[in-house]
Amino acid sequence: MAKKSKVLLSDNFERNLADIEQFLVDAGASQTFDALLDGLDTQVIPNLEEFPAMGSLFLARDGHSVEVKRALTALRGKLNKSTELRVCLWSDYLLLYASAGKTVTLLSIKHHRQLSFDFNSRWN
Repeated sequence: MAKKSKVLLSDNFERNLADIEQFLVDAGASQTFDALLDGLDTQVIPNLEEFPAMGSLFLARDGHSVEVKRALTALRGKLNKSTELRVCLWSDYLLLYASAGKTVTLLSIKHHRQLSFDFNSRWN
């Protein structure tokens, strides 16, 4: 049996969780946060431990603007050659993670509707 990968949470991922918790409280769905934590613990993390390449390669996407192409080039330059950035959809969430050897680091998590609820306060 192959050794499982170790899954770590980045500081940014933990901040994202706090933001999601506040978002769900503001939306009147605070109980949903408990379900999120339970799902991470019982589904996402065990799956990543066993299948670290389950998400699609983030950097395989083409940028459609000059700014995005430059940002992707800069990001590629910062990554260790053995590190893959991957993205996966799970439930109502988008997760970004880095996979390097037997270590998976959860980098970011966003609820798919987090931005759409409050455009006015973000751009006024």
